Amino acid sequence: MRIEQSKNKIVVREYHLETGIVQVYDDYMVAIFEEGATLSLERAYQIIGIAEIHFREKNFGYISLRKNSYAIDPTVYSYIREIENLKAFAVVSIKEIDMHNFKIEKLFYKNPMKFFIEYENALAWVKRRVRNK
Repeated sequence: MRIEQSKNKIVVREYHLETGIVQVYDDYMVAIFEEGATLSLERAYQIIGIAEIHFREKNFGYISLRKNSYAIDPTVYSYIREIENLKAFAVVSIKEIDMHNFKIEKLFYKNPMKFFIEYENALAWVKRRVRNK
């Protein structure tokens, strides 16, 4: 589970936040949060702000690359689902607990959201959804 750089995948901007790193690409963003971090609504607003800066006028996808264990306030999803141009939300992890948590998170999000074990599969799905909307 790693992010590979190729000529098609150039990082437009990388943000180092208190809770982790957000990498912005042309039509998607990838978040990698620190071990033990808590993604509260306040911290989610930082990510929403980054999305507004880079994707104000175009559709995009979001990939949560869960290398570490961290907590998410489920109320965050009620705000994220209001972002009309967010067309795909992918979670990537090899951990079974993340798969169980995903099932709960999906109940709160209620928009296109999918769990992947392989990053490349998540990226392909996100790109397809963004392109087809």
